[in-house]
Amino acid sequence: MRTEFDRELEERLVRYAAVDTQSDETCDASPSTQIQLDLQRILRAELMEIGASDIELTDYGVVLATIPATVEGDVPVVGLLAHVDTAPAYHAVGVKPRVHRDYDGSPIAFPDAPELMLSPEFSTYLGDKIGDDIVTASGSTLLGADDKAGVAIIMCLARYLLAHPKIPHGKLRIAFTPDEEIGRGVHDDLPKAMGADFAYTLDGGKVGELNYENFGADGAVVKIVGVSVHPGYAKDKLVNALHLAGKIISTLPHAIMTPETTDGREGFIFVSDMHGTAAEAELHFVLRDFELEGLEAKADLLEQVCAAVQATEPRAVITCEVREQYRNMHHWLRDDMTPVDLAKAAFEEVGLTVSSKPIRGGTDGAAMTAKGVSTPNIFTGMQEIHGPLEWISVQDMALATQVCLKLVERVAKPAA
Repeated sequence: MRTEFDRELEERLVRYAAVDTQSDETCDASPSTQIQLDLQRILRAELMEIGASDIELTDYGVVLATIPATVEGDVPVVGLLAHVDTAPAYHAVGVKPRVHRDYDGSPIAFPDAPELMLSPEFSTYLGDKIGDDIVTASGSTLLGADDKAGVAIIMCLARYLLAHPKIPHGKLRIAFTPDEEIGRGVHDDLPKAMGADFAYTLDGGKVGELNYENFGADGAVVKIVGVSVHPGYAKDKLVNALHLAGKIISTLPHAIMTPETTDGREGFIFVSDMHGTAAEAELHFVLRDFELEGLEAKADLLEQVCAAVQATEPRAVITCEVREQYRNMHHWLRDDMTPVDLAKAAFEEVGLTVSSKPIRGGTDGAAMTAKGVSTPNIFTGMQEIHGPLEWISVQDMALATQVCLKLVERVAKPAA
């Protein structure tokens, strides 16, 4: 179904996606990359142009703004968040978005990667989008709909509300965050700076998804220092750090605890990166589980494996450092489901069936919720994220915009 939002959402997504905003987990700065500020400055200027208030770009890289209330009284302040960074997991330089209008169900080719093909056989949800306008990249990069689709939806909603002041709504606070993809999107100062009673991230997948449960997440860095000598004279002297790294990976239980072998509520241990030399090597691990006990068990297992490998070669030095990233938002939301109930009512008002499937990942909402601002997650339509086959339907984005419009109106309604 075509709406008045379609063309604006398409234009914004295509334009935002073309700006390189990849974050970098190896950098401790906030934001982790200065290129994220390129898009943040664009968004700040656009918010000024459409007439938003209280616009600022914080020293930690977040763009904040206010859409003033159009009703009086004690109406909750609602926050809307999306992140500008794209995942470090795949190429993001030189994104060339492509719009496939009135999708006919046939395979979609990629000019910069002829070997790639996107089809309903691979991405089954695509088969439900016949007649929609589908946006992809060109094959050599990800698209960045995660989460520039969310950015586009919030900007479209903000412009529409400011252009239609007779629509009843309370005060809205907008936040565009950096570094969500590396688990650092919510600075400690952000919840207070937003000043929202509760909030929503626009960072979800299929139409109808309303997420209020997500993976808990930790990251682990394993460092291995071996003994480096000339390989021609290495007998009984060389301790190869890369061999020990391989032993750590192979000792972990691959058959039951990796991303490619788990689903649903099953957690995993994922080795995401390995680099180094025979002298020194470093492994990065992602630990995921819905429950704190499961997360702790995975950290314990990794530490035990490192200790066991260390015991086989006392001349090496192996360290394992585990850091908390984010937690399951449901641990807090279950005490007060008001934001979830309001969103469900808005979904139903638009004619959507609510799907509350737990996220096998995380959002800024998880961190916001843990820091005191309940923040469930609303769909955008993004699919096959973090890779070259990423795609999104413009019409799905329009439905998300309609949901947000109904949601802010519903929050402003007096209690019965």
